[in-house]
Amino acid sequence: MELVTPSIGLVFWTTVSFLILIFVLGKFAWKPIMKALDDRERSIEDALSAAEKAKEELTRLNNESEQLLKEARAERDKILKDAKDIKDATIADAKNLAKVEGEKMITKAKEEINNQKMAALAEVKNQVAGLSLEIAEKVLKHQLEDKSKQESLVNDLLKDVKLN
Repeated sequence: MELVTPSIGLVFWTTVSFLILIFVLGKFAWKPIMKALDDRERSIEDALSAAEKAKEELTRLNNESEQLLKEARAERDKILKDAKDIKDATIADAKNLAKVEGEKMITKAKEEINNQKMAALAEVKNQVAGLSLEIAEKVLKHQLEDKSKQESLVNDLLKDVKLN
């Protein structure tokens, strides 16, 4: 049992050694250890606050980027709408211009057709008149070859003159 119960001298010297160790550690090691722990605690707190600030900054930047995206989408939609309006207006103007030009061309073609028709009719009338004169001339030559036919024609013409 001697091994389990220490002697009083051993307890005394162990206590003295422990107190000297505590004094030496308190004098030389405790302050630097506490300072290192405080510095480490401060650096962790600074890192946490920096992380919190970074998180807040990231949130703010995300909100700003979302706002910019919304504005960009609205601007894109406006530009597309304006472009569509311009396209529609251009197409409408082109259709109207084509319609007006088509009507002008149709009117001009109708006038040209009428002019050609009048010229053709005039030419046909001239040809008919010429043919009629040629036929009349041939008929008269044929009828006037004989003296008795000439006298008969003159008498008929005289009768017509008197009747009118």
